[in-house]
This record gives sequence, structure tokens and C-alpha cells, in this order.
Amino acid sequence: MEITDFIEKKKKISVTGLGYVGLPLALALAKKVSVIGFDTDRAHIEALRKGTDASGELPAEAFENTDIVYTDHASDLAEASFHIVAVPTPIDAFNNPDMEPLLAATRTIGAVLKKGDYVVYESTVYPGATEDECVPLLEKISGLRCGKDFKVGYSPERINPGDRKHTLANTRKIVSGCDAEALQRIGEVYALVVDAGLHYAPCIKVAESAKIIENIQRDVNIALMNELSIILGRMGINTYDVLAAAETKWNFLPFKPGLVGGHCIGVDPYYLVYKARELKYHPHVINAGRFVNDSMGGYVGKRIIKRLISMGRTILNGRILVLGITFKENVADIRNSKVADIINELKDYGMQVDVVDPRADAAAVKRMYGFDLCRQPQEKAYEAVVAAVSHQEYQNLSEADLLRWLRDENGLVDDVKGIFRGKVSKLEYWSL
Repeated sequence: MEITDFIEKKKKISVTGLGYVGLPLALALAKKVSVIGFDTDRAHIEALRKGTDASGELPAEAFENTDIVYTDHASDLAEASFHIVAVPTPIDAFNNPDMEPLLAATRTIGAVLKKGDYVVYESTVYPGATEDECVPLLEKISGLRCGKDFKVGYSPERINPGDRKHTLANTRKIVSGCDAEALQRIGEVYALVVDAGLHYAPCIKVAESAKIIENIQRDVNIALMNELSIILGRMGINTYDVLAAAETKWNFLPFKPGLVGGHCIGVDPYYLVYKARELKYHPHVINAGRFVNDSMGGYVGKRIIKRLISMGRTILNGRILVLGITFKENVADIRNSKVADIINELKDYGMQVDVVDPRADAAAVKRMYGFDLCRQPQEKAYEAVVAAVSHQEYQNLSEADLLRWLRDENGLVDDVKGIFRGKVSKLEYWSL
């Protein structure tokens, strides 16, 4: 395989899984080479053919001047010689890795694999998964041998939804391969679209490990901030005031407390926990971080109820407004949103909860969480307003806006991310 074969469009590259990771990669490559974009969601494929990104992550110009064919027919992948897999790797109800999407994609590619082909995985997995789970499946279905007939590599994705600063092109990318030749060829392909340069990992397991500890590090540090916010809150100390003071030291890491959901930081640590248990080791620190962060939604809900009771406000059948349901700010993605834990906790105490979000899809929220989004808040209707997600639209709100929604001037503002810090003076105010 020569990189010129792709540049001259004698050979094609496929990307399986056209979500928030696969789509920007497929479009970036399609400005340089011929690409086959495969996804099993037919409605998604039809939208992409019209140049529409349902997630709202990519602008219209990203679709322009691209040589790409969108398909939901697996047989079309046979035209490609270099296959990139970027499907989700979720967890099940028991927090164990759900490898089925990855294995299904592997079976699909195995059925079209040819001698000389390359397969590169971007999905987050535990160390060893590519070589121990995916490669044997590729060999079994294709009848070919890895290293002799086809090559395999791993290049962990580093896409951050909602982040316009750190993009595919300007973020250094890790690449790895099953041998030296594979490493070189895989690097040549990614170098077409990654301007920031590549880091060549010595083996696939190192690349897999690097990806998973990136998110574990953030998870554990946020858990520490969350635990500190609980302790400081019991002493009546504002956590953000403390952090502003601590950050004046040159080596203080600027992590903030908050809800940890989504499909990366709130999921990936469980993949390493699973592997650690297989090796008869109980990962205390990682599990402790997961416990703290998974508990924060319930903690916030209970704290709101206690505060309202102490204020003499109505709990049973009282109304409360929640601003935001997505898993983080300025995205449409609602998967594994810990805001839902706050909402469920408030409902368990008998409160009526109205939820608004300018970016989330109402049908998707109903399907995933079972409640309807409100078109807009009611005026003079709520005991409290919960700013759960710091969307840009909410950062521009004033205390007068909050007063318009609260039943009276004795209402509560619960500011999970601290976006109203310094803006609220008349109302009762609380943040992590």
C-alpha cells in the first residue's frame, strides 16, 4: 500500500461509524482522497447526503469539496483498502463494557477484507481489545492472517464535542500499528489531515492505554473537586471562591466541580476497571472517582430539596425549572446526561419539573429519558431555577431573567456550574 494510491484516488478509504468522531474524520479525508462513509442508521445517511449534521457540530462548509459516498450498505466497503472504525463503545446497565457495536463493525469489515488491506480502530477500548478481540474476529471471518495478509492499527480519537478550538487538524494524534510497516503507512494516512503532527506509539496496547488514561485522569480530578465542594458546602464556603484563590499558584490544576456524563469521561474508566478485575486487581482510586461523580446528580437534587425546605418553600407539587439536559455545554448530545439524575431526584420528592434546552432534540429526550422538554419557561411559576448546563444562551441571562421565572423574590437559584456567580444578589443562591 502506497499513500500515493490514495492521493491519486486509485484506492479508497472507508470510515465506519459517522458520529461525532467518524464524521469529521471522514470529511477531512474526503478533501484529500476518495472516502466511503458507512453507518447503519439510514436516516442519518440520508441527512448526510443532504449535507446536514444532526449534531450541529460541523458547519456547512465542512461538507463542501469532498469526495465521499455515504452508504448504509455494508457491501460497499469492499471498494476500500484502508478501513477506519469509529463506532461507539458504551457500557451496559452493570457498568461493564458493551463491545457489541465494535464487534459488529469488525464482523462487517471482516466480510469484505482483502489481501493488502488495513484496518485501524479509533473506538475507546481497554488495553488489548484490538489484538485480543478484534483481530481474531477479522481473521475468522475473512480467512486471512493479520500481519501477513492484512495489517491492523489503533489511533485513539481526540474529538471534543462542542470544542471549536481543539480540532482534528490542530490536535496531535497518536498512531500505532501491528508492525513497523503498518505504523509507517497508518501514519502517512493520518498525516494527510492532522497538521499538528503524530505521536508514534511503540505498540497498539500503549495507544489503547493512552486514550483511556486521558479520560480517567480528568474523571479522578473532577471527582476530587466534587468531593471538596461537598465538604466546603457543609462549611458554607463557596467552592469557586476557593478555586479562584488556589489557582493563583503556578502549579495548581484548574479543574472544576460538576456533573460528569457523556460517552467519554463518564464511560471510559469502566473499561480499564473491567480489565483490572480480569487481572485480579481492584482499582481503588478509579472506582472512588467513578462513585463520587456518578453520585453528584443525586447529591445536587437532595441539596436543592434541603435548601427549599429550610427556606419554607413548597416541595410537594412545587414547580422547579431546570436549564439544560445535554451532557455538557454547547452540544446537542444527551447521552448519559447526569442532569437526568437531578431531575429524577427532584421528582422522587414530589416536585414538578420543567426542563428546557435550546440545543437538545425533544424527541430524543423523550425516547431516552421519558419526559418532554418545555418550549419555554413559564413566568412567575417556579420555586427554584436550576442552571444545570452552562450553554452560551444561559451565560447571558441576568438576575432579572431569573426573577421573571421564579414565583417571587424569595426563590432559589441553584447554579451547578457557577455561571451566575457574582450576578445574583437579591435571590437565594447556591452552587457546587
